Amino acid sequence: MITIRPFRDEDAAMMSEIYRRAVKKLGPKGYGPEQVAVWASLQPAPARFAEVMNDGRYCLVAVNDSDQVVAFGDIERDGHIGFLYAAPDVAGTGVVAQLYTALEAEARKQDIGKLYSEASELAKSFLLKQGFSVVERRDFEVNGVPIHNYAVEKRLRAPR
Repeated sequence: MITIRPFRDEDAAMMSEIYRRAVKKLGPKGYGPEQVAVWASLQPAPARFAEVMNDGRYCLVAVNDSDQVVAFGDIERDGHIGFLYAAPDVAGTGVVAQLYTALEAEARKQDIGKLYSEASELAKSFLLKQGFSVVERRDFEVNGVPIHNYAVEKRLRAPR
C-alpha cells in the first residue's frame, strides 16, 4: 500500500537515489545516452534536496509499507513543479498519479492560479493526461550536450 505524506529531512537521501535511478532507467525512453548522462549529472545531493524542500515549497512523498520513499513531488509558492520523480519499479503503477492528485489539491487549497513545469518526454505525456498543455518545446545545452524539455502549464482558476 502507498501512503502520501509530507517530506521529512530524512527522505532526502532516498529522493536523491530515486532521481538518479529514474533518470538512468526511464530517461532512455525519450533521450539518447549522452543526454541521459548529462541529465543524471544534475542529480541533487541529499543535503541539497533537504535544503530545497525546506525553502517554503510544498513537498510530498509517496512511501511504501516500510515508509520507504518511492516517489516525490513539489509545488513552489508560484505554482512551479520543480520535481516529480518515481522509482523505476513504481513508474506506471498509478503512484505518481496519486501523488500528483495530492499536490494539485494542495495547490487549489492555496489558491494557486496555475501549475507549470519543465517536463521531460516522459513527464510530458503524464502531465498531458493530468490536463496540462504544452506551451513550447525548449531546446538547450547542458555541459555542451543538446537536450530538450517542454514548458507545460495547467490553469487551476481564471486569472484575476
